[in-house]
Amino acid sequence: MEDLHPEVVLAMAAQAPDGIVIIDGEGLIRYWNQGAERIFGFPAAEVDGRSLDVIIPEKHRKRHWDGFQAAMARGTSRYGDADLLNVPALTADGRRISIEFSVVMLPAADGGMYCGAVIRDVTARRERERELMRRRAEAAV
Repeated sequence: MEDLHPEVVLAMAAQAPDGIVIIDGEGLIRYWNQGAERIFGFPAAEVDGRSLDVIIPEKHRKRHWDGFQAAMARGTSRYGDADLLNVPALTADGRRISIEFSVVMLPAADGGMYCGAVIRDVTARRERERELMRRRAEAAV
């Protein structure tokens, strides 16, 4: 893999079908790939430098930012290796979707931290799961 050029890795991140989002220590969006554009409906230029609140439903913001501050202080997140976080999110047109994501803590050159996430829209799967549970509950009655 040592012959893999950084430009290839950057191109992969930019074009990945999953959303790849990086925020700085202030919670401001610093990277937003094509997958994030597709999932959330916001062009990268529209969210660059904005708070991640643009996709976080208001009632979930305090919990999100509390967890974010704790992870930034520790420099680690429990949602990295195999433990995905499932949460609701907002799209540009105001729809609620279900997303799951993993988190990567990234050291910054100035000693600070960035927080990266690989995000997948799981709305259709979650709806199928809810429908299956509803049918099972009806059958049990």
